[in-house]
Amino acid sequence: MKILVIQQKMIGDVLTSSILFEALRNEYPNAELHYLVYAHTTPVLEHNPFIDKILHFDENTKKAIQFTSFLKEVKKEKYDAVIDVYAMLGSAITSKYSRASIRVSFKKWYTKPFHTHHFSRNITSQTNAGPAIEKRLRMLEPILKNIPKEIKPKIYLTEKERSNAKESLASAGIVDRKLLLMISVLGSTDSKTFPFKYLAEILDLIAAKTDAQFLFNYIPKQKEDALKVYELCNAHTQKSIFLKSFGHDLREFLALTSHCDALIGNEGGAVNMAKALNVPTFAIFSPGVPKENWSMYENGTTNISVHIKDYHPELFDKYSAKEVKQKSKELYNLFQPSYFEKKLLNFITPYQ
Repeated sequence: MKILVIQQKMIGDVLTSSILFEALRNEYPNAELHYLVYAHTTPVLEHNPFIDKILHFDENTKKAIQFTSFLKEVKKEKYDAVIDVYAMLGSAITSKYSRASIRVSFKKWYTKPFHTHHFSRNITSQTNAGPAIEKRLRMLEPILKNIPKEIKPKIYLTEKERSNAKESLASAGIVDRKLLLMISVLGSTDSKTFPFKYLAEILDLIAAKTDAQFLFNYIPKQKEDALKVYELCNAHTQKSIFLKSFGHDLREFLALTSHCDALIGNEGGAVNMAKALNVPTFAIFSPGVPKENWSMYENGTTNISVHIKDYHPELFDKYSAKEVKQKSKELYNLFQPSYFEKKLLNFITPYQ
């Protein structure tokens, strides 16, 4: 059995879809399992024991000549099954061109002719894994006899990566016995980023109540925005922010996060990665992102999320989903930290 999974999207999506490989490997221990992703998402897949080969799709591959060549390479692999989680026209063409006898994807009118099995994205979650996990596992029905109800995404770090991160933290002056929090400072876009002034208020609150130390999740080109949050914090909080200690690449960030007591901040890839490292998370959802779709493994203790809809559901009766996305910044400005202050402090209490 030779199977290709396609997930050409963001890091969180790629990590979430990686659960399919564990389920496939459990039933087909000798299968050859390949994963087609964008190259920049590969770090979350390194050392994954269930994946045999990672294929990359990049901007050049989208060009007609390169795409034709790419399709020929896919065809040569002679896959028995293709699971197209991405479910876009390009991935549907790849699926069809593979000539696999089983081609699975989500139901869309314009990709329907390319696949043999189709599943709706709409699902009522049966477990706290959430619909993002369950709807992916459901795609395995044409291939597996025994489909697990849930599988948690996992990230695999080496001991060397973790020890290097620990040494880096120690050399920066971070005290091992004190609370260490990774802060997801930025969302994937401006409209998905919690207002800086509110995030600074949250950090001031935590610093006033605990002896927490803070790391910021950002990359060098985002340093200016990270500094804006830092400068909005009061002097007491600033002393506890280790701005120079950050992951210079994704694997470094993962290793640093693995030593943190929790991750707090903007919902997105960083939250999904922390969960895959078994690091507790407190996620703040953008108004335009339905919490019910991405609140994976919520349990009210180690994984918690908040959304303005939790406090002002009437706002979402007034606007369509499209209008909510357009008004995301406006709605975010209404989402004051005081709404979830108590929930946040209760979340960090066990880790002090």
